[in-house]
Amino acid sequence: MPRFSIIVPSHGVAGRLSQALDSVLAQSYGDFELIPVCDAPDSPAADVADAHAGRDSRVAPVHSPPSAGLSGARNTGLRTATGAYVLFLDGDDTLAPGALAALDARLTSTGDVDVLYFEHERTPWWEGEATNPAAPLLAQSPPGVFSPSQAPRLTGVQLPAWSAAYRRAFLGEHRLAFPEGPFTDLGWGGLVTVAAERVAVLRSVVVRHLLRRQGSRLNLPGAHHHQLLDQVDMVLARAADSQLSGALFEQLFAVVLKTASRPERLPAGRRAFFRRAGRLYRAHRPAGFRAPGGSVGVQHRLLASGAYSAFRALRGANRSASGTAERIPRPRMLRTRLRYARDLRRPLDPDLAVYCAYWGRGYACSPAAIHAKAAELAPHIRSVFLVEPDAVDALPKGVEHAVIGSRKYWEVLARATYLVNNANFAEGVVKRPGSVHVQTQHGTPLKKMGVDQSTYPVVAAATGSFAKLLGRVDRWDYNLSSNRHSTQMWERAFPGSYEALEYGYPRNDVYCTATADEVARVRRELGVPEGKTAVLYAPTHRDYRTGFDTGLDLEAFCAAAGEDVVVLLRAHYFYDQGRAGSSGRIIDVTGHRSSEDVCLAADALVTDYSSIMFDYANLDRPIVVYADDWDVYRETRGVYFDLMATPPGPVTRTPEELAQVFRDGSYAGARSRALRAEFRSRFCEFDDGLAAERVVRRVFLGEPPEALPPVIPLAERVPAPAATLVRS
Repeated sequence: MPRFSIIVPSHGVAGRLSQALDSVLAQSYGDFELIPVCDAPDSPAADVADAHAGRDSRVAPVHSPPSAGLSGARNTGLRTATGAYVLFLDGDDTLAPGALAALDARLTSTGDVDVLYFEHERTPWWEGEATNPAAPLLAQSPPGVFSPSQAPRLTGVQLPAWSAAYRRAFLGEHRLAFPEGPFTDLGWGGLVTVAAERVAVLRSVVVRHLLRRQGSRLNLPGAHHHQLLDQVDMVLARAADSQLSGALFEQLFAVVLKTASRPERLPAGRRAFFRRAGRLYRAHRPAGFRAPGGSVGVQHRLLASGAYSAFRALRGANRSASGTAERIPRPRMLRTRLRYARDLRRPLDPDLAVYCAYWGRGYACSPAAIHAKAAELAPHIRSVFLVEPDAVDALPKGVEHAVIGSRKYWEVLARATYLVNNANFAEGVVKRPGSVHVQTQHGTPLKKMGVDQSTYPVVAAATGSFAKLLGRVDRWDYNLSSNRHSTQMWERAFPGSYEALEYGYPRNDVYCTATADEVARVRRELGVPEGKTAVLYAPTHRDYRTGFDTGLDLEAFCAAAGEDVVVLLRAHYFYDQGRAGSSGRIIDVTGHRSSEDVCLAADALVTDYSSIMFDYANLDRPIVVYADDWDVYRETRGVYFDLMATPPGPVTRTPEELAQVFRDGSYAGARSRALRAEFRSRFCEFDDGLAAERVVRRVFLGEPPEALPPVIPLAERVPAPAATLVRS
């Protein structure tokens, strides 16, 4: 039997779960079992847990459906646990170094106790000093083993479930389990306090709790606050004959009064909440209980008498809580600001959708794919694309547009119900209640993104204010993902309250739907000679360089690679042109509107660290990595995984190596196919040609997730045919 069982629920925190599990496996004290609780065997968290289980036999994942909530996940872990003591750890928290050794030493000195409370740190998600809120409470406890009645102020009500170790036999004897409902820690802490007989304290930090940027879900507005009273009723009924009833009563009703005094938490049913709380107060008030002094005591008396109107007046609860309407939009001209402010007071247009791609560079990427699919499936939706003035002439015929900064631009932004972007809307755009913002992203992240860039000085300096970035993230309602890797990295890079839609990237739909005729048409439009092997060369942007540099002598590459090779040069979208026009066997396609068209035309891809490799992999055509400065790029930009260890094809580091793999055909050989197959299984997970349809049906038409087309397995997809190569 292990000394400790450590239970780690993981719902909604798959992006940070590996850090929690690693903090346990890195402990110097090794007598434990680690039980991650995942939503389902095929969930993102399960992938992380299974990978850890494959490396360490002490990791034993179990599963609990999301519908069971946090309480169900913890109870599932409890039923599996075999250790002498049980600890709980949230999936985005970590154990402090040496924590288990300190717990073992303390338990050895105290002997068997029912509960060992310990300190924890609350760490700001971004910056600021960590706090230790449990320290003052634990400092007042007796030095050795004591009964709860000897320290009545120390109850589990004031501590989270992960701030204590529990003797598993004690939990079994009293049949203790986490109660259902959103305030399960409160109920659990109260029930444990009533049942415990021997308690001790460890005056050192064991858990480091990461405060979420969006705050605790329990503090969000909603009807779930009424369930707080269910937990209070249950605990106080169990504590009726306990010496701790007075302390529990006071602490529990301190939580109740805090909720009652926050009208923003109870958008409906405030009076009903207050009246029920008053009935519970009168029913459970212990004999001889004396209310605190001061204003808190006044609140106790008002609650006991059911004087809701007086309570509201005392707490100032009739103040308006709508700070959103006070935000000032920032269009440049005074007249435009006034018009925008006026339009924000008008009702949302339920049939208006606004799209933008690459900060207005044109009709492109996933917003364009969703726009086209909405015209087919939701023709009642009026769709307006936002573009810079120099992109207007390149818009497809029939696409309604608004020039960025114009009067129409601010009007449609103020009135639109649906807003779709692959980057972000302007700083001054107000997120209106009832509007729906869809962030499509524009690639799978290899390089560090969002707040993960903060530790890389060159990138952070160019990014600007991370606070402003996160203010824009707060407008997102949905965030698209094409694979589970992306889902987890977006969660880390852009912490917010949005819902992740694992639907695939709509811009990649064409890789499963294009025909041979369409591929041939694109090649003709780009000027690819008949019968030639078109190699797309797409290097990414270097944050430590100024201007575009191909990084490769393309004419020399063509000469060395073979006479049938032509190069399609596509610079990063930060640059309007890769070189001074096309010449000879080099065709500059940087200015072409659609990167998807360019990929369809190419028989093979050569890139360094560009995210285009993840999209191109959907075509199941050869990919070669040209990594002449990988170490520098990794150190200056930061990456999420080692591309050199899991590439999509052959890795070359010199021009000679690159030319050789084309000259000898190994770029498309068996080894290349094997690497690509493994890469595709990881990163082409959801891109099956139906992403745009899923978005339109879910967001615009309001269809439930279960009604959407299921993801087609990778083995059953038929990528668009290449022009000169036979697909593997």
